[in-house]
Amino acid sequence: MTIKLRENSTDNKFKLTWGKFSLDLSRKTYIMGVLNRTPDSFSDGGHFMKIDAAVKRVMAMVAEGADIIDIGGESTRPGAEPVDIETELERTIPLIQRVARNIRAPISIDTSKSEVAEEAIKNGASMINDVSGLRSDLGIARVARDYDVPLIIMHMRGTPKTMQAKARYDSVLEEILNELRESLNIAEKAGVDGNKIIVDPGIGFGKTVEHNLEIINNFDRLKALNKPLLIGVSRKSFMANILKENGVSPEDVEKSGRLIGTIVTSVASVIKGANILRVHDVKEIYQAVKISDAMLRC
Repeated sequence: MTIKLRENSTDNKFKLTWGKFSLDLSRKTYIMGVLNRTPDSFSDGGHFMKIDAAVKRVMAMVAEGADIIDIGGESTRPGAEPVDIETELERTIPLIQRVARNIRAPISIDTSKSEVAEEAIKNGASMINDVSGLRSDLGIARVARDYDVPLIIMHMRGTPKTMQAKARYDSVLEEILNELRESLNIAEKAGVDGNKIIVDPGIGFGKTVEHNLEIINNFDRLKALNKPLLIGVSRKSFMANILKENGVSPEDVEKSGRLIGTIVTSVASVIKGANILRVHDVKEIYQAVKISDAMLRC
């Protein structure tokens, strides 16, 4: 086997240990399953507003191989309007309470509000996923510090409503690296355990098609941050745009193209050094990752 595209399995010797959980990121690529309890998320909006449907999907993702479950109550699609704290709490906390008792996988709360993060942790969540990279609410860092839980810091300029207007870079990788370093400094100055921080370049968040492709193609450069790397390419519109521009019908794109694109870009990301993949289609990505990890161990 000559495919040696990633110095994998042994080069990223990160291990996250907290509470009853432990993720050995040198052993395999981990799968984070997405559950958006929102009416307007770009991919699964409206599908899981009924709590029984949401619980059923969480249980299915765990059965399909999800190592982590990421629950969110506010859409972060381009142009999305923010929701108030009460709405976000109503969407997330009852679901976290229901599933935390029944799964062994850690639950991540996808929020940029410290009040929501803290209530989620109190009710069974054990990770925080902040798409604003601590730019929206510094209190997120305080919650991560006080409860000693892993914190995912994602790169985004502006807000979901404004981010696509800010998709201008002279050097996209360099600027993402620098802005992620700024967020890491914010976290560590606030007392967050540096060994519990994960970084995410924010595919689709204030980036063009070309930016997204450049990030994936050069994903290994993010290793310079010396943090575990997460990437969320799942069902993103840049893949649909590529397919449509190359003659694939809109019907076929929506039927299978986004899944195929997600598999291709997920495997590419693993080869380039991703430790965690944030995905909707857990079963299919789990299988693709098993093959990718096996190749990289040879």
